[in-house]
Amino acid sequence: MKKVLVFAAIAEAVTGLALLAVPSVVGQVLLGQPLAGIAIPVARVAGIALIALGISCWPGTPATGMFAYSAAVTLYLGYIALVGEFAGVLLWPAVGLHAFLSSLLCRIVVTRSGNS
Repeated sequence: MKKVLVFAAIAEAVTGLALLAVPSVVGQVLLGQPLAGIAIPVARVAGIALIALGISCWPGTPATGMFAYSAAVTLYLGYIALVGEFAGVLLWPAVGLHAFLSSLLCRIVVTRSGNS
């Protein structure tokens, strides 16, 4: 059972890395169409989520995966906001919320690792 979970975690993380690095290619291979426009940042956020899912399913604590997701999404959404290509009304509030959640999750992860 543990080997299956590790395999699934690796497979999801690799898929997430591919979505993060080359989202249009992944769209072409999986869906038969390259991704374009707003689909690119959405696919990258999905890639970040898959990487975090892989971390969460890896032997360890799910809080580590949630921290990885929240911190990476904070950085990516902040980058999108600064570059200015996409900018919805809730983009900066989402960055702030994820930054706040990241700080809370970091405390949980650090506290748990210190108690191990």
